[in-house]
Amino acid sequence: MKTIIIKNNDSGQRLDKFIKKSFRTFPLSLIYKNIRKKNIKINNKRANPEYKLKEADILTIYVKDELLKVVPNKYDFLKAPSLLDLVYEDENIILVNKKAGLIVHPDENYHFDSLVNRIKHYLFLKKEYNPDDELSFAPALVNRLDRNTSGIVIAAKNSEALKILNEKMKKREIQKYYLSVVEGVFTKKEGILTAYLAKDENKNRVFISSVPKKDFKTIKTKYKVLFEKNGNSTVEIELLTGRTHQIRAHMAYIGHPVLGDSKYGKKSSRFKRQVLCAYKIKFNFSEKENHTLSYLNGKEFLVGEKCLDLFKK
Repeated sequence: MKTIIIKNNDSGQRLDKFIKKSFRTFPLSLIYKNIRKKNIKINNKRANPEYKLKEADILTIYVKDELLKVVPNKYDFLKAPSLLDLVYEDENIILVNKKAGLIVHPDENYHFDSLVNRIKHYLFLKKEYNPDDELSFAPALVNRLDRNTSGIVIAAKNSEALKILNEKMKKREIQKYYLSVVEGVFTKKEGILTAYLAKDENKNRVFISSVPKKDFKTIKTKYKVLFEKNGNSTVEIELLTGRTHQIRAHMAYIGHPVLGDSKYGKKSSRFKRQVLCAYKIKFNFSEKENHTLSYLNGKEFLVGEKCLDLFKK
């Protein structure tokens, strides 16, 4: 028998998924069987697989001990560096200035070093994250940047913050601004561009259309020219929709590719990577709401000077 008191970071999950994540030696088919046989209970009452766990719930499991073995994790995140370029941090969130060249999540080529693993290592050393104490939740990223794009990435330290931020991101209540240097001089110095985008997963490339097509999604990109030099334009860009490679593809589509972007523009002898930086984040929540992260409403964070230094290289 095993008794588990549900913590805040584990609340909100389905019972069956929580048990499967917690005990990898416990087959899902047996989990369902034991729920039906009342060998798995919540607060000493019959449970169902879809039940959403709540903080302080008491989960009791009456099965053989070998099914409840916690397989030790090999914490790969400890192999990643722990040094971060912090923009902001509190008990719920952390904002990090990601360098160009660093991936945000591990992939098949880079198993250990990624931004999320660096954040986990950083919080582990601060004793704010211990995988042994968390049966399922781990610090998670709210937004992503391409490997060769620099700038601000938001991470949540707990499940409640992650849930709220994901919702706000979907509602476009978190505004994201970018700085970029693009080829050419704009006739119209500011505006909102609308087009349609589709992604080719196999090629990791997107395609733009000026008219609606099947499987193409609407994109909206707001831009403002800040200054012009040597036939190029430095622009501030706000994403009104958030699609893969949206800025790079949209700028190239209108004839102003991002400098250094070899995928949608052309190779540059001056820049090894695209000159694109997520330089500002603004939290613009509804004033009527009252939730854990309400204190962020109206706050703005930026790394403008560091982005401009990148453009001067």
